[in-house]
Amino acid sequence: MPDRMPSDLANYRLEQAAECLRDAELTMNAGSFKNAANRSYYSIFNSIKAVLALDEFDSKNHGTIIGKFREKYIKSGIFPAKYSDAISSAFQVRNNSDYQPFYIVSKKIVSAQVENAREFLTAVRNYIAAQ
Repeated sequence: MPDRMPSDLANYRLEQAAECLRDAELTMNAGSFKNAANRSYYSIFNSIKAVLALDEFDSKNHGTIIGKFREKYIKSGIFPAKYSDAISSAFQVRNNSDYQPFYIVSKKIVSAQVENAREFLTAVRNYIAAQ
């Protein structure tokens, strides 16, 4: 197998992010808000991992991945600070819906999560295309 470049991994992760976003949209439209919250979070998370692939950085820990992205890309102004809030919100809603008994995700909340994931993925695609 030929050697892969960091950009190959970044593009692969972008495809994963896009697939998660499609799943989020489909499950939201089907009324499965919990699943849509999960998939929208993973769209954002895979988008972050796509950017970090260009730096040849990876971790299995979500907090480490998110922290590295915030440190290098949000604090420096490469990506707007509003994305830090979108990441936090997606992470919290996903954690609550996955791990808190009786937590119910509303259509309003999940709609915002899906829109944030869509906007975030677009910004990451544009960033990676410019590299």
